Amino acid sequence: MSSIKQVQITFDCAEPERVARFWCEVLGYVVPPPPEGFATWDDFDRALPPERQGSAFACIDPSGVGPRLFFQRVPEGKVVKNRVHLDVRVGTGLVGEERVAALEAECARLIALGASRGQLLLADGFDESCLVMQDIEGNEFCLD
Repeated sequence: MSSIKQVQITFDCAEPERVARFWCEVLGYVVPPPPEGFATWDDFDRALPPERQGSAFACIDPSGVGPRLFFQRVPEGKVVKNRVHLDVRVGTGLVGEERVAALEAECARLIALGASRGQLLLADGFDESCLVMQDIEGNEFCLD
């Protein structure tokens, strides 16, 4: 039986490059180098058939530890809550007011990037506080 070593997280979206660059800022990720034979991603994109241009983009963890994020254009818009979401771990090891302050500070940074704030879920004795947010195309994620 084989063991999976890597995963890629794929986002359906309307504007792949725009959403990818948002997540680069959120996570400190970078755009990978373009494919061999192309000086830039724009050069690669122009080499595609017109219907495929701008249809995908990716970003990677520069340390190589985190998963690759892939963004693909789809024709339909988002209509319901995500069944899977990312937890952006900004409050690890913090509790109470200190944790909420860290979540709020990161929330302010991400709102400046185009994210939307959702509900602050306060600690309930089982789960610690987290803050629900949406990326620039409405995909839910949590500051945790």
